[in-house]
Amino acid sequence: MEIEKKFLVSKIPENLDEWKASVIEQGYLCTDPVIRIRRMDDQYILTYKSKQGIQKVTGVCINQEEELSLTKESYQHLIGKIDGVLIEKTRYTMCYSSGGRTHKIELDIFHGHYEGMVLAEVEFPSKEEADQFVPPDWFAENVSDDCHYSNAYLAANWRRRASSKSL
Repeated sequence: MEIEKKFLVSKIPENLDEWKASVIEQGYLCTDPVIRIRRMDDQYILTYKSKQGIQKVTGVCINQEEELSLTKESYQHLIGKIDGVLIEKTRYTMCYSSGGRTHKIELDIFHGHYEGMVLAEVEFPSKEEADQFVPPDWFAENVSDDCHYSNAYLAANWRRRASSKSL
């Protein structure tokens, strides 16, 4: 089970070089349910995500999620079969303390078709902990409920966004 919140970012922290960075590219073979392939540095992953059987919760994104390892060759074979565009980003990972708990923030700075877009995600072990989370001051709007910020939507709808210049 994946329980997360997604935020726009008002200001990129100045100390990015202190964070662990990973280069990510991901494509979508299907968006309902989500079947995604991802290369993160030298790891290759197939992910299945579904909301089936999950109760909708405002302000939090909850999915069933399963990940399986792929070989480089399998990934390269599947990359030619993706729908939409390849999502490219650098992910910076940091720890952040809030309310006596430590959380992992994943800051995604997009490249390619979405050059300049910046989103932050935080995963939680429970809905209750997600509800109690106080974000850092450099977070902006919580967009967890806005499907326009899901990577699957971005991959499938990049032309629509490019022509409207907004989400």
